[in-house]
Amino acid sequence: MQSTRGDIVDDTAKAMGLIVIGDEVLAGKRRDRHFEGIGGMLRERGFRLAWFRILPDDPDYLTAELQRTMGEGIPVFSCGGIGATPDDYTRACAAAAAGVPLVRHPEAASIIEERFGEAAYPYRIRMADLPEGAELIPNPINRMPGFSLREHYFLPGFPDMAHPMAEWVLDRRYGRKAPQAQRSVWVYGVTETDLMPLMEDLARRFPENKLFSLPRLGEPRRVELGYRGTATEIAAPFAALLAALDGMGFEYRPADDSDGSGFEEYDDTGPDR
Repeated sequence: MQSTRGDIVDDTAKAMGLIVIGDEVLAGKRRDRHFEGIGGMLRERGFRLAWFRILPDDPDYLTAELQRTMGEGIPVFSCGGIGATPDDYTRACAAAAAGVPLVRHPEAASIIEERFGEAAYPYRIRMADLPEGAELIPNPINRMPGFSLREHYFLPGFPDMAHPMAEWVLDRRYGRKAPQAQRSVWVYGVTETDLMPLMEDLARRFPENKLFSLPRLGEPRRVELGYRGTATEIAAPFAALLAALDGMGFEYRPADDSDGSGFEEYDDTGPDR
């Protein structure tokens, strides 16, 4: 996996996780913007968002969840809860999850003291208490740094700060890959059940590729069927999909949103789901 040194670029990671922490998001008091912002950065650079989770300000829950994600072996961005107020648990929970103590990070302390002077004490300086071994992530907005630990990147909850910090991490530590692509077709007059034999056959033949199906609300009845991955990865399985549709006599045409850039309303609750 990727080294914690800032000048090392790991080109092996394809999937990354995203955590947003905050009761205010779960309560509907604040709208999440990280899925769109950081998720978009990942897709633009050829990476895949493996999962997205919104977690409460609950120290036991956060510690258990971070302990679990640190064991997954993929990079994770975590936004929120790194401040100095009593409901900011992320720093302590990250330390507990990694099994290390919280220690005063000298560089972080210096930044806070330089920024706030005497007003750094007694509260703001707490933001310099980080898990032992953590490395700083620079904040171009107000200079209060985030930190990295166990390939988890802990950022502020404010998107205006978190997103350029995430971009710094991606550019400096991971570089870019071939962009993700999507190729799909609308198959008409069918349900997903009708397509199950075809999909199961393709899944057996191309187990490493990402096949997806999405039924469309309304008339005419149709199902979007296709593959996601790099253009090279999905060329063969998508050709096999078209050949199978031709062989089975299904009516189909290319999907309008073949690059995956837009959104449709799909039926995820009907009897065929």
